[in-house]
Amino acid sequence: MKKNVNELSRIIIGKAIEVHKALGPGLLESAYQKCLAWELRQAGLFVEEEKPLPLIYKKEKLDAGYRLDLFVEGCFLIEIKSVDAIAPIHLAQTITYLRLTETTLGLLLNFNVLKMKEGIKRVANNYRP
Repeated sequence: MKKNVNELSRIIIGKAIEVHKALGPGLLESAYQKCLAWELRQAGLFVEEEKPLPLIYKKEKLDAGYRLDLFVEGCFLIEIKSVDAIAPIHLAQTITYLRLTETTLGLLLNFNVLKMKEGIKRVANNYRP
């Protein structure tokens, strides 16, 4: 049975908190990405890591080197950071990825925080062309 995006969000947040409790802050984004992907797979979810994201420019599909950190169940985007603070550009990047993938919901997760709940930003794609 396919899970809805709100249920996926709840599962992903729980697993992100679990990873953060085990590892703590201060590691590279790639460490958190690998551990979170593993946890989500253990929960029975389909997870794509470093999924290529082509850029559509004037109806032309171009490989611009963009990669989604994690794409879950073909409908949920996760952008992972390990930074001092989430900057507006991180949020803009996540929104752009949501728009390019035509995905409605994603999470911007910053693992470089003392408590994981401080590093969770739920991001919705409200863009309508």
